[in-house]
Amino acid sequence: MSVEVEVDENDLAEMVEQVWESYLDPEGVSPLIPTYDENQPSEVHSSVSITGSWSGHIVYASSRAAAQRAAAAFLAMEQEEVSEEDISDTLGELANIVGGNVKAMLPAGAHLSLPQVSLAPEASARFPNTKRITGVYGLWEGEPVSISMWQSSTDTKEEGA
Repeated sequence: MSVEVEVDENDLAEMVEQVWESYLDPEGVSPLIPTYDENQPSEVHSSVSITGSWSGHIVYASSRAAAQRAAAAFLAMEQEEVSEEDISDTLGELANIVGGNVKAMLPAGAHLSLPQVSLAPEASARFPNTKRITGVYGLWEGEPVSISMWQSSTDTKEEGA
């Protein structure tokens, strides 16, 4: 049995802002500009799963250019130096950091999976029996970035029962 999630859009936005300020834009010159468009395109994505007291996924998705920029900022490298492995590692770490923050807000008994990374669009991700419950959607230097939460539909059925 899963509890109702206590993390809302404002909580998620605050977590994303902290990640941005700490890892991707510490000088504050290139913030994530909100678009509120949950259907914006993505070329790459990463996710972590949370199971236990709440069941669902945290998904980080972006354009390849934003992913390369994120890897360069995260790893303190020039964008031209960033490899596919650097992009993959960074995307996994970003999903893991946000997922860990979400998990910390849940009741005891929540467990976080290792990150899964796909250098393919978020639309190719398969999270059976889930629905998107909230997200942060924006542009970073003109490139789409989103961080969304997906809840297991078995949890939402239990809540409505």
